[in-house]
Amino acid sequence: MFTGLIETICTVKSVRRAAESMVLTIDLGKLADESKTGDSIAINGACLTIARLQGSLASFDVSAETLAKSTLGKLKPSSEVNVERSLKASDRFGGHFVLGHVDGTAKVDAIDKSGEYANIKFAAKAELLDAIVVKGSVAVDGISLTIAAVDIKSFSVSIIPETLKRTTLSKAKIGDYVNIETDIIVKTIKRQLDEILPKKQGLTAEKLRQLGY
Repeated sequence: MFTGLIETICTVKSVRRAAESMVLTIDLGKLADESKTGDSIAINGACLTIARLQGSLASFDVSAETLAKSTLGKLKPSSEVNVERSLKASDRFGGHFVLGHVDGTAKVDAIDKSGEYANIKFAAKAELLDAIVVKGSVAVDGISLTIAAVDIKSFSVSIIPETLKRTTLSKAKIGDYVNIETDIIVKTIKRQLDEILPKKQGLTAEKLRQLGY
């Protein structure tokens, strides 16, 4: 499990693609000193397992499912990625519960910078927006963020200077795609209510708000 608090930005060293999979090699820098083969690490929010570790270079096997759900297939040598190692039982918990299971992708639709702060709007599909609520949490490329606004086609977040400094969002451009993991708590409540409510009624983010969530 992860928290969405990015430890560092790392650089992709190589990408080796097969028919339906990929081997991704990333320079973990100092993080490699406390990492080992078999460790789980979130790369832009996608939980991957270190398959090989040579010095600071960690290689990850990326499955067809991960490639289909995330932006990892678009990475290339020199790409920068957000990195977070899995949470230890003794660690102080910050951010929110992040599993590293990407639900889908969203597109940067607008960027409004005000001094050192930034408001970013992401266009997303209905299945993602249905699990997003104002003041709730979302992981964007692995970064724990709070939802500032939601409409029928997009959601927005307000980003503080520290987050911009420590993550790849400082270089985000309109049209970029990012990995999205919605809040596991919202998803769990939504699934339970889907089982309870009449099937024809359906459940949306608006209905969740009406129910007090």
